[in-house]
Amino acid sequence: MRYLVSVIDDKSNPGSTDRQPAISAFNERLIAEGHWVFAGGLADTDAATVIDNRGEQAVFSDGPFVESKEYLAGVWVWEAPDLDVALKLAAEASKVCDRKIEVRPFL
Repeated sequence: MRYLVSVIDDKSNPGSTDRQPAISAFNERLIAEGHWVFAGGLADTDAATVIDNRGEQAVFSDGPFVESKEYLAGVWVWEAPDLDVALKLAAEASKVCDRKIEVRPFL
């Protein structure tokens, strides 16, 4: 089963900025163990654009779709045999990247 693993940062209490070597090592382990599907960090929410094209014409808005002190800082997509494995990896990921993690299965 595949899981979307969201990395959640906090503008008022951000995670450590020196985590890249540990994250790279964790990613290498995910690859070696067959869990890796995709990963990527995201630009700051100031770089976001929201598009709503449900009406007569598209409306473009600068900034994130919701204003919040917490925001999506990056994502992984993992392959895991079950939720227990995904949650165990997510607990490790939270420690490695010094941020909250949200795990959601794909349908």
